[in-house]
Order: sequence, then structure tokens, then C-alpha cells
Amino acid sequence: MDASCITTPFGRRAMTLASLANHKQAEKTAPEVKRNKWKLFRTICEAREDLNVSDRSLTVLDALLSFYPSDELSVSNGLIVFPSNAQLSIRARGMTAATLRRHLAALVDAGLILRKDSPNGKRYARRSRSGDISEAYGFSLAPLLFRAKEIEEIAGQISAERELFHIAREKISLCRREITKLMATAHDTEIEGDWPDLDDRFKSLLVGLPRRPSLEELQSVLLRLTELRMRIVNLLENHYNVQKKCANESQNERHIKDSNTHSLSESETKQEALDAAHLIIPTDLQPLTINQQPTKIPTQPVFSSKPDVHLDTVLRACSEIHPYGPGGSIRTWRDLLIATAVLRPMLQITTSVFREACVVMGPENASAAIACIFEKGENINSAGAYLRNLSRRAAQRQFSIRPMVSALLRSKANAS
Repeated sequence: MDASCITTPFGRRAMTLASLANHKQAEKTAPEVKRNKWKLFRTICEAREDLNVSDRSLTVLDALLSFYPSDELSVSNGLIVFPSNAQLSIRARGMTAATLRRHLAALVDAGLILRKDSPNGKRYARRSRSGDISEAYGFSLAPLLFRAKEIEEIAGQISAERELFHIAREKISLCRREITKLMATAHDTEIEGDWPDLDDRFKSLLVGLPRRPSLEELQSVLLRLTELRMRIVNLLENHYNVQKKCANESQNERHIKDSNTHSLSESETKQEALDAAHLIIPTDLQPLTINQQPTKIPTQPVFSSKPDVHLDTVLRACSEIHPYGPGGSIRTWRDLLIATAVLRPMLQITTSVFREACVVMGPENASAAIACIFEKGENINSAGAYLRNLSRRAAQRQFSIRPMVSALLRSKANAS
């Protein structure tokens, strides 16, 4: 079947230069060009506004494509369809003959189909002896195949613009919501600023937006809303930074005051620990017994104050006391004495009980005992009474700090 044959319109319809140009273009369709007719039709629907065709015209084109025997448009399959008006009306959802003619003419003018009229204006096909169609008269779909790439590009551009349009509308909606809530926050917190002017600008931008805006109009409004939002955000951030700076300055002042108070308290506790470490008693004082209370502060230790255990052993057994040393660590027995003086008020150990322990055990052993008591924590109900009992037992030579430290080390080893 010769799809490139140029025929003039039948009857009173005149031949136009545009129709001649469409015929010449259709002749240039490459034989290897193929398209699925329904995918191509959906692409045409996407680009219908740029192709200048209505939805009713597309209904007629849909009906014409339904008469094409194959799903694939190609030159080798032939590109002429020849339905009667009655059959075409049925597949065009019952469209009247006059409406059909009008929309067929619109498709021709849009350059989507061509007329190939027979000598008598009828649509039909002539078949050979083998049954193949040798000649057909009706409507040529060759322009669809020739313009397929152009139509696909138009549809792709329209789809991209539609996506940009939706994105712009979404961003405008987000900007409106954010500006509204940010301005409400500024109003509630009574932040200084030219808020009435900003509110007027916001409302004028929304009022000036057309009912059916173009992409360019949306992008212009979005740009101005974004600038307005950034200005509001900057005002709120500046207010927050000022408040934060004021709060930090106030906190620094309190920290300086607390540091001075803490330094004074620490100096007092250090002096107290050193005083306890250098207690002396009269040389004629007898050792304390379990039933005997000292009547005055001794002036010389009853027993040797040499530590019964190494400091490292005490620190391994009593890890909880480390943060209470000078600078948060304990390196010497003097550091342990200072940490003990800090803990003593927390454990409700009175000065007299503490001094008695220093006299009986020696300052280092007494500090080690308090470290062990602190390590045991809630297992001891009254730390003061417990230390007093240890002092009495030590006075009778029934207590040594070494087993107490060893027991803590064993419990830690079993726990791990």
C-alpha cells in the first residue's frame, strides 16, 4: 500500500499549502520508525494543549486508532484506516456525524492525520488476489509516526513544567505556614521588630497571587516569600542569641561565686584534714579500750600511724573516693586525707569520732577506713557509729585495716 501518495480533498474542500506540506513531511517517515499506538496516544493527550487539539478531537483520534489492526504503528503495516461514519460514531461514544466531521477537520488542521480521499469520496480498501490490501482510501496516520519524536519532546517538557509547578505550589504552602507560625511566635513572645509591616507585606503577596497562576508567577511569589521568611528567621535568631548571651553571662557570674565559696570550703576542709593528721596526745595516756571513752583530745598517737596497706591497694579497693580528691584524683596519702575531710560531713561522721579514729589508728589508716565505709555505701546504716566501733576495736588491737581492704578487693573480683 502506497502511504506517500498525495491526494486532493474530495468535493468542495480546497487543497491548502499546509495540507501539501503535511503530505510532503509524511513521505519522509523512515521505514524503521515504530511506535506503540496507545503509548503515542497517551503522549498526544499529554501534549494536547501545545498541539491545539481538544479532548473531543482526541476522542475521535482514539476511535481512529482503534481501527488500526496492529498495536504498533509502522510504514510496513500500512498507515491508512478507512472506517465508515457509522462505525466511527459508535467508537467515538455516539458522536453525531456533524460533530465527527468538525473534529476530523480539527485533527487534519493540527497536522495529526491526513485525508486520502477516493475518487467518489468513500472510504474503502482494494484487495489483491492474495487478500492483501493493495490500495486504501480514508485517513492516513503517517503524521503521527513522523511527528512522534516531536510530540514526545513536547509531552516531556510539559510534564517537567507540571512537576515544577507542583513543587512551587508546595513550597509556597510551606512558606505560608512557616511565616504564619513564626510571626505568631514573635507576637506571643513580644519580640521587638516591625511586625505589622512584615504582616502587610505577607498579605499583599498572597492577595496578588492570581487564581490560576503561571509557573513564572508562582516562582516570583515564592522568591519573595522566601526572602520574607529568611528576614523573620533572622529576627528570631538574633533575639534568641541575645537571650542566650545574657543567660551565659548570668551563669558565669553564679559560677564565679560558687567557685569562690567552694574554694573557701575546700581550704577549710583541707586544714581540718591536716589538723587531724597531726594530732598529738600526752605520753602518759593509756590505750583506749572497748568500755573506755577518751575524756579529752589526745596529744600523741596511741599506736604507730604507719599505714597498714599500700595506698595503691586502698585506691583499687575504693574507687568511689577518687573524684573527691584534689583536682578529681588521689595520688598521695595527703590527697586521701583531704578527700576524707570532704566526705566526712556527707557521711555524718562527727569531728570527735574522726579525731578519735586518727588518734587510735593513725590518720592514714583512719582515712582508709572511711574510704572503705564510703565504698560499701548503703550496706552501712550509720557511718559515724561504724567508725567509732572500728576505733574501739583498733584500740583493743582487734581491728586492722588490711582485712577490710582485702575483703573489698575480693568482692570486686567476684563481681567481675
